Amino acid sequence: MTCSISRLLIWPAGFSLILLFSACESDDPRLSAQTQYLGGIYGDNPISSSAPQDTVSYWDGDGSSGKPSVKIKLSEQRAYFYKGGQLVGISQLSTGREGLNTPSGKYSITQKDKDHVSSKYGDYVDAGDNVVVPNVDVEKDPKPPGTHFKGAPMPYFMRIVGGVGMHAGYLPGYPASHGCIRMPEFMAESFFKSVSGGTPVTISE
Repeated sequence: MTCSISRLLIWPAGFSLILLFSACESDDPRLSAQTQYLGGIYGDNPISSSAPQDTVSYWDGDGSSGKPSVKIKLSEQRAYFYKGGQLVGISQLSTGREGLNTPSGKYSITQKDKDHVSSKYGDYVDAGDNVVVPNVDVEKDPKPPGTHFKGAPMPYFMRIVGGVGMHAGYLPGYPASHGCIRMPEFMAESFFKSVSGGTPVTISE
């Protein structure tokens, strides 16, 4: 898996639940707990007041028919969803950062997993499930005694190529992942419902 986790607890206004989600990785030095938010921005009410506002993402594809396809523009940090050749949704993204770039090319969806969990990135936790070391690469980071690895959840995961896929995650407003394509949660859910194995995905600069 080429994704890791950015984890925080959120209590948006009007909700009665604390939400916990994940992202690709969060070892970018510009990221901090004070600026993290999950799942993008919902309308004019950002989850974090310091987060960039998403004026891009929308979905209008539930009543549309036709063959689905996705076009991802890395330079724009946007994904365009089509049904029968008609644009029905646009999503703000956070793709792979420099050195861990999201690959360009013509691909297709090879796997869908609503409750996907990374086998490589996540946290070392203790017996009480308390995070001891966050945001680890299990292949590189030594495991402290008395801990075990807990993989990063990546909701609505749609595998594209290798370990790279689209999923709900943390969007800081710039490319920040290990290669995965992070989307606002409501957009990831809409894309997930509308794609199937073999849905074409084109990634270009």
